[in-house]
Amino acid sequence: MNTDNHRPRSREAVPHTEGWTLRHEGEALPAQVPGCVHTDLLAAGRIPDPFIGRNELDVDWVGRTDWEYETTLGARDTAHERTDLVFEGLDTAAEISVGGEVIGRTANMHRGYRFDITGRYAAGGAATPVSVRFTSAYAAADAVREQIGARREAYPEAAPFIRKMACAFGWDWGPILVTAGIWKDVRLDHWSTARLDRVRPLVTVEGSAGRVEIRLDVERTDRAAGRTLTATVRVGGQEVSGSFDGDAATVTAVVPDVDLWWPNGHGAQPLYDCEVTLHDEDGAALDRWSRRVGFRTVEIDTSADAHGSGFTFVVNGERLFVRGVNWIPEDIFPSRVTTERYRERLSQAAEAHVDLVRVWGGGIYERDDFYDVCDELGLMVWQDFLFACAAYPEEQPLRSEIEAEARENVARLMPHASLVLWNGNNENLWAFRDWGWEERLAGDSWGEGYYLGLLPRVVADTDPTRPYWAGSPWSGSWDHHPNDPAHGVTHSWDVWNVADYTDYLDEVPRFVAEFGWQAPPAHATLRRALPGEELRPDSPGMLHHQKASDGNGKLERGLARHFEIPEDFDRWHYLTQVNQVRAVATGVEHWRSHWPLSAGAVVWQLNDCWPVTSWAAVDGDARLKPLWYELRRLYADRLLTVQLREGRPVVHAVNQSARPWHAEVELRRMSAAGDVLGRERVTLVAEARTVASAPVPDALLPDAASGEEYLVADADGLRALHVPVRDLAFRYPVPEYEVALAPDDGTGEGVGVVITAHTLLRDLLLQADRLAPAAVADQGLLTLLPGESVTVRVRGWESPDAAVARAALFVLGQP
Repeated sequence: MNTDNHRPRSREAVPHTEGWTLRHEGEALPAQVPGCVHTDLLAAGRIPDPFIGRNELDVDWVGRTDWEYETTLGARDTAHERTDLVFEGLDTAAEISVGGEVIGRTANMHRGYRFDITGRYAAGGAATPVSVRFTSAYAAADAVREQIGARREAYPEAAPFIRKMACAFGWDWGPILVTAGIWKDVRLDHWSTARLDRVRPLVTVEGSAGRVEIRLDVERTDRAAGRTLTATVRVGGQEVSGSFDGDAATVTAVVPDVDLWWPNGHGAQPLYDCEVTLHDEDGAALDRWSRRVGFRTVEIDTSADAHGSGFTFVVNGERLFVRGVNWIPEDIFPSRVTTERYRERLSQAAEAHVDLVRVWGGGIYERDDFYDVCDELGLMVWQDFLFACAAYPEEQPLRSEIEAEARENVARLMPHASLVLWNGNNENLWAFRDWGWEERLAGDSWGEGYYLGLLPRVVADTDPTRPYWAGSPWSGSWDHHPNDPAHGVTHSWDVWNVADYTDYLDEVPRFVAEFGWQAPPAHATLRRALPGEELRPDSPGMLHHQKASDGNGKLERGLARHFEIPEDFDRWHYLTQVNQVRAVATGVEHWRSHWPLSAGAVVWQLNDCWPVTSWAAVDGDARLKPLWYELRRLYADRLLTVQLREGRPVVHAVNQSARPWHAEVELRRMSAAGDVLGRERVTLVAEARTVASAPVPDALLPDAASGEEYLVADADGLRALHVPVRDLAFRYPVPEYEVALAPDDGTGEGVGVVITAHTLLRDLLLQADRLAPAAVADQGLLTLLPGESVTVRVRGWESPDAAVARAALFVLGQP
């Protein structure tokens, strides 16, 4: 009798995320899966919200405790040959038992795990118990440290000794909340004969055709060894099949006349359904895999030139100035991040004209839906391997874990058109040279073998279609300093840490992958996070939600170089926001004006994982800081800026678009009192993806000695200001203006706040969250000349009042 005729064929995936219990010291709590112990304890009222006040300190014990998740499996109700228990993500050191027997142990948050439980999960009879016991990440890391020896790292925490999200142990913007749990989906896989174990689509472009080379690996049951199987690939209206007897096969489909995938702002993002079906020898379907792919070419031009060696992204043959943001985990408890939250945050990036998101190496490889959204929005993804600011041992057991993690995640993410670069680490090559590691390590391994050996080999073996870079920063060779601005990728942190943001103007780096300036979150965010506290820069809650070393000191010194330090908190809050905007604008405008010598800016950072004073453009409660609005201006295709060249103001029309820009620039020399002291027009013609420049005529050069003259440049709705002195030396008039309301016109754009200037209003800001916690304005910092008017639209403000709006307005020179 042929039993195959009575056996189901196609693999069945059955979610098993319900019915879990969390146990600790005899107490049982309902557990949400996916989830973590902190969120379960929060839901049960066992701990306070660690984001509020100083509660973070009161829940430290959670991360130093062992935990157990339990569930049961009903009777095995399937005729399939094999049943696997599949965990897509366990955080982190766990022991898994089924039916009272240990079936496996895990030590890596960044991998998935599959266990054959067929023999332990019998049909009929009682339910089968399942247990997942988590050892404290601190204890697990200490055990590895004891085994292989300590390393001296930048942040003296456990992160280098355990494959867990490093920032869970704290960062200069994040809390110390070391959790554990089943942080991704769990399922039962029932299958027979064979299943698709790994599918790797190598997507390339040849002429006008797209090529999808599917490399697949299968797992067979014992009885199916040597059996002829067939893989069928469907993509772009093409169908191709190939038969094989072993455990691996390659099937290639060619799609004629494909539409190319482009980064945000450069074209459309067409995506093609790609499906792989595994068939038995009689044609029955055994397993299916499906993703969306996009066709594009990507390379990094690092060729040498007269200025050093570059780092320029080339997509579909077009050289790009990258307009990027750094991405940290969206929540310190990543299991809480939904697809909708990914889409909201990434859409905010796209709306600010961002075209690249760097997934930073101290976080996680994000879930697939993160990259799905990036595919759809045209956000190129620079993906770090997960190494950051620490010396990582290269001995076992870590080395084999790291290789398995890398191979799994390269294969998992390679279908995504948005993924354009694999990067070996964050700041470790630089740290070895400049942070005293070489002497302290005294020959101990620290990760160089990963970044310059293992990881590039894994990328070349697994996904040779994408470029790899060894680190950020990295000059491309030990022949140059790792953070040499003339070579490769640079991080610019001396400006924030020890200097003034005007020092950005002293260098023209080839590509800046990190730079930034701090500011506190929105006022409503602070009020929620610090209930009942009198807000001061140095109040207990404010200091606790400032994680950077001497962060407040750096904020104050940065302010003191440009403004008088205010005693009033609201004024301090506003001025630190202004300084953040000024700092980032100084760098980006300078670097963009030097295109193509300078080829990219990736600001630190887009998002926050909790309410905190940080470098983010969107705060921990998802409110837009003024920096977000400024990025929308700075990263637009067209940017008008005035920069000094050899001490003389020069106006630049920066054109990132594919069309020429004929800019008729009106230049006005103005006095602080509002008088026009001179006026001329300059025509600038910036061809596609070029910069056009012209010196400011002598008659329009502001008198720096007067302390009350400045230059205004206007073209096509864009404005640039050149003030030859710092704000401390400029004689701002006492601001005078009128405020009126324009009702919602039915378009859903919100109430209009109409501001009419009677004097110069520089860096005018309406803080919408002061009108209502959920209110959002459509504009950030603005500068108005006397007689000009602007309408700021506010959504989410249910009780509009002109006097309330005026109280929420801030401007330089305001008493």
